Amino acid sequence: MPTFSSNPLNSKPVHRVLRKHPSLFGIPFVIIIVGASFAMQSFTQTRYDLHDKKVTQVNKEQELGLTKNRKKFDIREEYFRLSATADEEWEPKRIERPKGLPEWGVPPAEPPSKQDKA
Repeated sequence: MPTFSSNPLNSKPVHRVLRKHPSLFGIPFVIIIVGASFAMQSFTQTRYDLHDKKVTQVNKEQELGLTKNRKKFDIREEYFRLSATADEEWEPKRIERPKGLPEWGVPPAEPPSKQDKA
């Protein structure tokens, strides 16, 4: 009993035509690609229509015209404006330091030696 069937594939008329004209083998692929392009056209058009609708919607600020003459905000300018309106008589006042704490910072860990003072 043979392993393979005795009926070869080349006996069918389709295979004979493909053997004579191998370029016909790609025709189903091209038909699928072109058909899918036409089938996807409505979905693609819907996508672009929805995007266009979102872009053309106007929010409340644009509707009222608030964005046209809006003043630019600068944090430094706002700081100086607020500091100028503050009470002019205010001055920073130093508080008394606790006993044993030097005026500028934390006391050193070791007491200064006599050689450093000389």
